[in-house]
Formats: sequence, structure tokens, C-alpha cells
Amino acid sequence: MKLFEYEAKNILKEYSIPVPEGSVISNSNEAEVVAKYIGSPVALKSQILVSGRGKAGGIVFANDAIEAKRVASNLIGSNIKGSTVSSLLVEEKLDLVKQFYASITIDRQARTYIVLASTSGGVDIEEVAQTSPDKISRYWVDPTTGFSKQDAIEMLSRFNLNEDDASKFASVIGTLYKIAMECDAELIEVNPLGKTSSGELVAADARIIVDDNALFRHPEFKDKSSHRVDDTPREAEARQQKLTYVDLDGDIGIIGNGAGLVMSTIDLVQLLGGRPGNFLDIGGGAQTEIIKKGLILVMSKPEIRAVLVNILGGITRCDIVAQGIIEGLAKSSIKKPIVVRMMGTNEEKGARILHQAGINTYPSMEEAIAEVLKV
Repeated sequence: MKLFEYEAKNILKEYSIPVPEGSVISNSNEAEVVAKYIGSPVALKSQILVSGRGKAGGIVFANDAIEAKRVASNLIGSNIKGSTVSSLLVEEKLDLVKQFYASITIDRQARTYIVLASTSGGVDIEEVAQTSPDKISRYWVDPTTGFSKQDAIEMLSRFNLNEDDASKFASVIGTLYKIAMECDAELIEVNPLGKTSSGELVAADARIIVDDNALFRHPEFKDKSSHRVDDTPREAEARQQKLTYVDLDGDIGIIGNGAGLVMSTIDLVQLLGGRPGNFLDIGGGAQTEIIKKGLILVMSKPEIRAVLVNILGGITRCDIVAQGIIEGLAKSSIKKPIVVRMMGTNEEKGARILHQAGINTYPSMEEAIAEVLKV
């Protein structure tokens, strides 16, 4: 679950990491009030859940309150990288003398957290990694011992930092690791971590992504998890129904049990000339109600012309799947061709249920895909 910049900065403030003074607004009049209160040049930052918004015109500076009002009027309601801007973070424009980079993320290949730090902040870290890999210090964390400020100081020793900067930078990195552990974050990134003329280190920008699987431990994120701005309306509906669903741009609906099976089905449909219109994983051991809801959701998408159901029955029973399909078709006012491939537990019973309803089943993925492409 991605957090907005202002939400990420609120968390950093709770852990005593300095952030610029500012406030979130939703209209131009509020922007004028906040800018007047700050009393200095401000940055107006679109609150959208995509990266690269600055280069796309989503961050604009204003010298005074009147200009802030005009800029806010232009930004609110605009479209930045496919996202509609509904709110802005208006905060003081920082006068930075140095920009650093710090992040905590997961190295999935190493199966542990990795800490990244650089004295070349303010630009895409991927660009730095490609052009000057020596400017990035990396530390793979041993989860049994964790990560301390001393570890941070050691990883920063490769840089030519004075003692004060090194100590403050290390303190911030150590705190970011603590936040990552306590918030179950997949990513915490501060870029830039700016040094002001007074020597203070300030998080000028921040990103946090929380692991969806840990949300049950974080009631503070409950309201945010049910709806995300970057969801399509159908994805938001699926999330409320506890369905694992992703919209794609094709016209063949895909339903399967298990993420690996669904992804391989999507790949094979694409390989054989089809265009998958969605990803829907009903999971292992799915009951009739889940299958019914999933089928109705997929058929409700106007672009879908036919639906492919691919089931490999282990703990998932084929007869339960078949019953869910029948109930879904009965409840839905939208009728579209359905092709089913199922094998495994109660396969013959499931096939009989579907055959009685006039729905053919196929023993292999290739045959089922060929049929769905035909219809």
C-alpha cells in the first residue's frame, strides 16, 4: 500500500526526523492561506501515488501567497502521469546546500532488507547506480542482529563527510530502519535528504510503501487500505470484496486458482494471440460465493468479450467451482461466453454440473485457450 508524501512525512515526524513546514490543501483558497502562514516561497506538490511527478509538472514553486493560489488553481484537477490531482502539499521551499539519498527496501534475491545511502541525492537513484555506482553505499541487514547507528556510520565511512554530517546522516538512516520494521514497510525512501544552511538534515521528499500482508497489524492504515487512488473502480470494488484482481487492457477475462496458474494462463493467452483483460485469482480452497462474485465482476467489465476459467483442483474442488460459475451466471444480467478448463479434485462431478448447463470443459490449457479465442 503506497502512502502519499504527506502521510509518509507525518510518520517521519513521529520519529523525530525533520520535515519542511507545510499543510495539505484541496483548493486554491487554502493554498493561499497556508502560503501566507509560511511567509516565504513555497513548493506546491501534487499528492499522487506515482514517481517522477516533478519532471511531469506536478511540483511547482511560488514566491508568495497570491502566486501560490494561482498555481494551486492550475494543479488541482489536472492530470499528472495518468493520475488526477485532488490535493496538494504546500510547504516551505528549502534552501539546500547539499542533498543526500537514503532508503530501506527489500532485496528479494538476498531475502533480506538492504539499506542504501548516497551523497548524490535529488536525482533518480537508478541513474546514479548506472553512471556512478561507487556513489552508492549498500548494507545488507542480518535480520537476527538488525541495523544500528554504528552500522550506518560504517556504511557512510566511504564518503568524504565531516563528523557532524556523518553522525546526523547515520542517525536518520538508523531511524528509517526502525520505521521500516515497526510499519512493516517494503520501501522507505527519502530523496532528497537535504542539508540546510544551518546544518540541519531535512526530509524534503519521502515515499513509504507498506506490505499489504501486514495491514492487519496496522489499524491506522485501515481506512486507506480499502480504497487507493491508483485503483481502477473495478479494482477498488474487488478489494472491498476481498478478491485478488488487477485490470488489464485486453478483452479475454481470466479466472484461476493460484497466482502462478493465473499468470501462466495470461502468458499463454498472450502467446497464442489473445489479449488478457484482467488477472483474477480466487485462491486455494475457494468457496462458491467467491467464485460467483469473481465471475460477476469479470463479466461486468464492458471490454471483456469472453471468459476463460482455468482451475487446477487440489484443495480447490472442481464441483464447488462449477457451482459458483452456475450461480454467477444466474445472478448476472450480463451474459458472455465462458470456457472452462478444470482438472483435479472432483473433476468429473464439476464437469457434469457444467455440461448440464451447456458449458463445455477442456482437459488442457491449450485447448481451452484455442476455444476462447474462437468464441
